[in-house]
Amino acid sequence: MTGTLYVISAPSGAGKTSLVKALIDSMENLGVSISHTTRPIRPGETDGINYHFTPVDDFQAMLGRSDFLEHAEVFGNYYGTSKSWVEQQLLNDQDVILEIDWQGAQQIRQQIPEAIGIFVLPPSKEALEQRLRGRGQDPEGVIQNRLAQAAEEMAHHVEYNYLIINDDFEVALTELRSIIHSQRLSTKPQATRHKTLIQNLLS
Repeated sequence: MTGTLYVISAPSGAGKTSLVKALIDSMENLGVSISHTTRPIRPGETDGINYHFTPVDDFQAMLGRSDFLEHAEVFGNYYGTSKSWVEQQLLNDQDVILEIDWQGAQQIRQQIPEAIGIFVLPPSKEALEQRLRGRGQDPEGVIQNRLAQAAEEMAHHVEYNYLIINDDFEVALTELRSIIHSQRLSTKPQATRHKTLIQNLLS
């Protein structure tokens, strides 16, 4: 595989999805994997764009066929990443971003140890709660549950290669771009892309 797999995780409300969208829009040869999920579609979301919204029975059938690179249960809903889609993108020299939680990230590291992990933190607990409430999408019980789970989720940041604090959006976005650029300039991908040049230089 010549592409690089990036795993980006964050507690709900940290701004991960907005950052990833802006990153994808501003860089070439970089795509985001669209996860399958059993959770209900939210207002403004589109099937096949935000998620592949999948009935529970269909999800379990895919799980039985080992169709997922990783899967997890989050807040009572199932999420999974298509193994075949990710592998094909990486083989085509496309970098891929997975927006998944720490449980999924652990599964990815077991199968693809070279995957690059990036964790996004909010600037404060107060900012996290404000962002969750500002979305206006979830009932109070769901918000309280997400806040209660946030500390446990954030404790797993030590398992990742990079840590970004999403206080100023543009600064965080610039830091994300820097990680991608740096990885693309590392020896292994550069040697693969410029194999002919290197052979000529060494001949």
